[in-house]
This record gives sequence, structure tokens and C-alpha cells, in this order.
Amino acid sequence: MKHYDIIVIGSGGGSKITRPAANLGLKVAIIEEAKLGGTCLNHGCIPSKMLIHPADVATILKNAHRFEVDINDTPKVRFKELVERVSREIDADSDSIAPLYENHKNIDFYPYHASFVSDKVIEVNGESLTADKIFIVTGARPHIPDIPGLKDTPFLTYKEALRLTKQPRKLIVVGAGFIATELGYFFGALGTDVTFLVRSQFLRPEDDDIVDEFTTSFKKRFNVELGASPNHVTYKNKQFTVTYDLAGESKSIEADQLLIVTGVTPNADKLGLENTSITTNDKGYINVDDYMQTAVPGVYSFGDVVGNYLFRHSANFEGQYCFDAHVKGDGSNPIKYPPMPYAVFTQPQIARVGKSEKELKQDGIAYLIGKNAYKHSAMGMALRSKEGFVKLLFDEKTKVLLGAHIIGEEASNMIHMLIAYMNMGATLDDLLSTIYIHPALPEIVRNAARNVK
Repeated sequence: MKHYDIIVIGSGGGSKITRPAANLGLKVAIIEEAKLGGTCLNHGCIPSKMLIHPADVATILKNAHRFEVDINDTPKVRFKELVERVSREIDADSDSIAPLYENHKNIDFYPYHASFVSDKVIEVNGESLTADKIFIVTGARPHIPDIPGLKDTPFLTYKEALRLTKQPRKLIVVGAGFIATELGYFFGALGTDVTFLVRSQFLRPEDDDIVDEFTTSFKKRFNVELGASPNHVTYKNKQFTVTYDLAGESKSIEADQLLIVTGVTPNADKLGLENTSITTNDKGYINVDDYMQTAVPGVYSFGDVVGNYLFRHSANFEGQYCFDAHVKGDGSNPIKYPPMPYAVFTQPQIARVGKSEKELKQDGIAYLIGKNAYKHSAMGMALRSKEGFVKLLFDEKTKVLLGAHIIGEEASNMIHMLIAYMNMGATLDDLLSTIYIHPALPEIVRNAARNVK
């Protein structure tokens, strides 16, 4: 049996451990059966944003007439070239990782599947490995709903959708979360006829006013069937037919592609954890304590496979904690999450940090609201904004900023000033005493602060 100081299973978020630990002189094994770099690099955050940016460009061109700019020739996307260029760049980035491992004297790279045979013994390609400390960072995969007929069809998940070189003429999107709205927007903005089948509502974690604004905007751009419950899928003559219930009626829709984006499933069920004392919750995520340790001492886990947050930036934060606490340090301090931000890269964009009104009401916290529409600002006038707003939530007594929500242009960038404010424990007075550049979009944040009541 080979013994290591550290074994890392998973090369996405696991990259926060592998080379940094090896650079300290520790002997490290990295196990990855898929392409190096994990979901974010290969079929997640990075390629999706590389594709969504051209969709943003197309959206700007489509609306140029609103600014007295006429585009004489109808813009056409070279779809195959676009996807191939993005895939080529992503593959090159992923392929550059293996040589870094192979040329490091303290790293052994195992490009195979990992399976636990006991608490701290892992079988890899017929070999048995163990280590003083093991980090499980295997992420998640697309969840496939149990819709009759679906599994007999060549439907798309986000993995295939990001590599699709032939642009669909018509696309059905089943799902209404972050990935569904982003990918549906990408295809639709570039000319595909997109229909969303939404079981309840878009973006369920968001407050009602954000959801309402987003839904109103999306329904102007795409076909949206709210309350649709798919009950059967067929594929014939290169056409998908989805039958669904809507308000008591049975309806059907056809398209040349079907995208299923209904959440993710953690990759914990493929690790042989039944041979260990490591436990999972009822959704299959690995249980960890406040030190990111599993039920087995010396075995840690973080990222999507534990499900505390499903973002690459949260996985990076957890990975940095694990490196500092359990590789460099003595592990005596528990992890402490700052306010967790996120963004949805659609049109309109959505960004958030901190508490929602739903959560504050559930927690019984009295709060104040400050809200301002994009159109009620100088830059909003320049952008001819018809939609979007900033919403700020403050503690009623202390006036401390508890949450910030933005829907509209550059929300994913604008939110960062509010992330900083929240990390500093800022109050309403801090926001009001700041000088904001005029005329710039962050003045909408100032205006929202001024409107607090």
C-alpha cells in the first residue's frame, strides 16, 4: 500500500490543496478520472461566460436602434466557430494542468476512479492508497428528473449544451434555476427559438420582487410556460416532443433540442462510502462539521459534494480554509463564512449578497428597505433602462447592512461594493457618507440608501 501525506480526490476545488501542499514538501496524490480542472473550467462557470458574453454583444446590437444607432446588416453568429473556439481554449487550459502535476516531484497523478475500501484506504486502478489526510472534492453532476421517456432520448444537460456546435432552431428548456436561465438566454439571444417549461417559478431562492421583475423581462424575450409539469418525452425524426400539464390541461411542444437543467446531484454515491464511516444527508451530500471534517478523523470534504454552497468561489473559500487549517495549521479554528455572494449572468443580470426578505421574516428580524430603480438615475437614463433596481436591507435598530439585491445592467459587478460593505459591517450611514462617481451606475446604490424607510 502506498502512503501519502495527503490524498486529494477531485481536481476542481481540490486545486486549492494539491500543489500548495506539494510546494510545502508534502507528498501528495491527486486522483481525477475526468478532465482536469473540474466542472467550473470544463463545463461550468468559465465556458458558459465565454459563450454568454457574445450573447450580451448580440443583445446590445439588437437594441442599438433604441440609441439612434442603425445596424444596416443583420448580425449573424458563426455559432460553430464560437463554440469550437471556446472549447479549444478550455481544453488547452485543462490540458495544461497535467504537466504541472507530472513535473512536480512531490505529486503523483492518478487519472482513474477512486473508491474507498475502508475509512482511509482508497483503491485506484488496482492499487491501494492511504494518507494521513484525505480531501474529497468530487463536485456534482446534472440531476436527471424521472420524466417518462426522457432517458430514451438524446437530451442535453449543461455538459453537452456547452459543446453543441450546431445551433438549435428550437430549444425546450426544462428548469428555471441559475444554469437553466443562463444557458437558455445564451441560445435565445443568438437566435434560437427558446421555450422555458417552469414548474413553479424562476430562481426560487430570490425575493418575490426580484422574481417578478425577472419573469416580466424574460417573458418579453422568450416563450415561458409557468406552472408547466412535464410528464412525457419522445424523440422521433430528430424532433423532441414534450407533453406537459398546465392549469389542468395537457399540452405538448416540439423542438430539435431539449435541455434538462433541474439541479445537480452530488458525486458522493460513486466513492464507495458505504465501506467507510463517512455519512451523507438525505440528498446525498457528504456530512461535514464546522472544520470541514467528515465522520472519519483526517478525512475532509468541501465544495459541491458537501452542498453548503454550490459556487466555485465558495469551494475556493472552503479549500483555502482547509489548506490553512489542516495542511499548514493545527485545525483548531472552525470555518467562518463571510456573507456569500452570487450572480446570475442573464439579461437582466441578478446579483445578491447576504439576507433576503424571506430569510429576515423567517428569522423574525425587523428590517428597513431602501430601493431604487435603474431608470431613476443619471446612468440609467443614459442606458434608457426600463427595468432593474437595487434593493438594500438594513437592521431596523442598528442600521447594519444585512442584504443587498440587484437586478439589472452590470449587477454582477455592482454587487462587489456591497460585498465589501457587508464584510466591513457597514451601516446605512456608511453608505450615505460615501462619495459616488457621477454619473455611474453605483449611484443607484446610493439612491437606494437614500430611500430607506
